[in-house]
Amino acid sequence: MIPDLEQTFRWYGPNDAATLTAISHTGATGIVNALHHIPSGEVWSFDEIKKRKAIIEAAGFRWSVVESVNVHNSIKTADADRDHYINNYIETLKNLSAAGVSTVCYNFMPVLDWTRTDIDYRLPNGASALRFDARAHAAFDLYILERPGAFDEFTVEQQQAAKLYLDGLSQDQKQLLINNIMAGLPGTKDVLTIGQFKDFLKRYEDTDADGLKANMAYFLQAIIPDAEKLGIKMCVHPDDPPFPIFGLPRIVSTEQDLNDVVNAAPSASNGITFCTGSLGARGDNDLPGIVERLGQHFHFLHLRNVKREVDGSFYEDNHLEGSTDMYAVMKNLVLEQQKRQQAGRTDIAIPMRPDHGHKLLDDFNYDTFPGYSVIGRLKGLAELRGLEMGVKRSLHLS
Repeated sequence: MIPDLEQTFRWYGPNDAATLTAISHTGATGIVNALHHIPSGEVWSFDEIKKRKAIIEAAGFRWSVVESVNVHNSIKTADADRDHYINNYIETLKNLSAAGVSTVCYNFMPVLDWTRTDIDYRLPNGASALRFDARAHAAFDLYILERPGAFDEFTVEQQQAAKLYLDGLSQDQKQLLINNIMAGLPGTKDVLTIGQFKDFLKRYEDTDADGLKANMAYFLQAIIPDAEKLGIKMCVHPDDPPFPIFGLPRIVSTEQDLNDVVNAAPSASNGITFCTGSLGARGDNDLPGIVERLGQHFHFLHLRNVKREVDGSFYEDNHLEGSTDMYAVMKNLVLEQQKRQQAGRTDIAIPMRPDHGHKLLDDFNYDTFPGYSVIGRLKGLAELRGLEMGVKRSLHLS
């Protein structure tokens, strides 16, 4: 018998409106968490880690995955002090290992962890979803941010559609668009100002995709030997969205990118967070095929579905609907588990969380982080749990 995927829920800490008590009603047994109150680049102390772990365990959960230990911008841009921040990162890994937390998700996206133009996109049934509207993104970049060189990156048709979109917005709607786009900082509801964002963009002016990829390889080659000794599994999260925006490079967006990551520092400790939503926003990503070819490197799973549109827009759909064939993905994940079992691996129950649920029913009464309402994710977890059982039964593996 193949063990079930470990069912987890993301929790943003003691101030999260999605409480551990509420999460305990979902059937999840693991928590995905980070110490967001510690600034990026600073060491997470053993005492702070143990304090958070005690809270999670007192509620009946296991701290399954850290999401995320953020990578400092100095590492991404190869500043003179990057080795200092890499050493701090390694110290944090040592403290996590000592506390018994061994799976660490991270990303290498410049500035913003995720970008959406609408965090309250209403579906026909009244549910609220996250959306990336290509016209709104272009309107912001071209006519609000007024980024130098932006016009060279959009076609005339895209420029015209963006201007038409912007002209249809009221001042309040324009401010809401700015707030939505500027809200992608990790683990916080803080919103960047346009000036702050321009300063960040300026910092990356001399870092193209090749440079960012080389800086990531430097980072991995520095930390993975220690991670291996500590029993830590590092797993990179794909870019969200998986294509360049605001002139910033994206280097974890395709299957080739994922191959480059694992080959930069070959080790069982250098792996992937397989996010079907991020990768699924590109029509040229073959998600079931990526599971088949790279599944051995998966240490963490984010399962969600997006509905792609012809102009590059997308929105978060129901977990079993949208543009990704979730049945084919789940089938190949179960087959990957079978391969691991046959190979004698112990990491068969891969941690999985339902990602980015809709706001449903009572969710509207709580100020949760965008995409992280309780009932919407409970619905997603229930659907994924049922799909997993059905796949196993059909393959006679349960």
